[in-house]
Amino acid sequence: MPHKLDFIGFGGVGRGLAEILLERGSWLKETFGSDFLVVSVSDLYKGSLHHPEGLDMQKVLDCLKRDGTVENYPDTEGLVRGWDSIETITQSNADTVIEITFTNVDTGQPAIDHCKTAFKAGKNAVLTNKGPVALAYKELQALAQDNGVRFLFEGTVMSGTPALRMPLTSLSGNRITSIKGIMNGTTNYMLTQMEQGMEYGEALKEAQSRGYAEADPTSDVEGYDVLYKVVILANVVMGADLKKDDVERQGITALSAEDMQKARNENKHWKLIGRVENNGGTIKGSVKPELLSEDDALANVGGAVNAVTYECDLSGPITLMGAGAGVPETGFALLIDLINMDRNTI
Repeated sequence: MPHKLDFIGFGGVGRGLAEILLERGSWLKETFGSDFLVVSVSDLYKGSLHHPEGLDMQKVLDCLKRDGTVENYPDTEGLVRGWDSIETITQSNADTVIEITFTNVDTGQPAIDHCKTAFKAGKNAVLTNKGPVALAYKELQALAQDNGVRFLFEGTVMSGTPALRMPLTSLSGNRITSIKGIMNGTTNYMLTQMEQGMEYGEALKEAQSRGYAEADPTSDVEGYDVLYKVVILANVVMGADLKKDDVERQGITALSAEDMQKARNENKHWKLIGRVENNGGTIKGSVKPELLSEDDALANVGGAVNAVTYECDLSGPITLMGAGAGVPETGFALLIDLINMDRNTI
């Protein structure tokens, strides 16, 4: 039986996953035994389609490319149009909800409600939205377990780079005493440019021109994006019960040309570091610029790359590096979760 999927939200990340499934569907089935069938697409702006026997995703993507909506998808017997997100989750025959809506990270909505609805309907939820995991991880995980379904979210920290699955699986058996990382590509790119002599404003403008920074860069440059990732790592990997207000936060906006010159003089590098520390059973989180020496594994991670170091008592420090954003990378993060769900692994 195919693993049937609802796409709740169908922006760039959803289309990225849909393209992966189209391109590699046969190979995924032959190699992993995973047979995925998209039965619903529901997007507030692009429209809604459901067919219990599966949608033709090439035609869905063609409609979006041509019209910007799915309204001109061809009528077929059994096709349902116009369901909103909640109707899609509750009334479709999907096994798993791919939750990739535009979500307010401060409230976690509408993604939190979508996850709750999915779990109560006996459906798994796979998502890349940070809000639900940072704000309601334990509640949602308990609800999923109570209903015998899965709650997976690899893409919430470093996109397709397995910043959650690696410590939970490959590093299991270790006591992880601390986690520190470069978890925001925008600020790392800007700091790399500032290290080479750019002023803050010039570095921001260049980051925006390259698509690394939003028109309103506050979430990145003031450290809010990293703050949510710190909360996720603390609670998921280290079993804490950290709230966003528990995390000390400082962005990069106060770093000056003099600070950059100091780093050059000392042969060091400024990085915006997200940290989780276990001090005698008390777990604390922070986000702030730190001056790293050359012997630190994170010091020479440049550009928009992300990296994270796990301090482990048995294996020693392990550093993971890779892309922290991007459409194909985040689409791949969803695929990681789907394949591992089929394998019944974390």
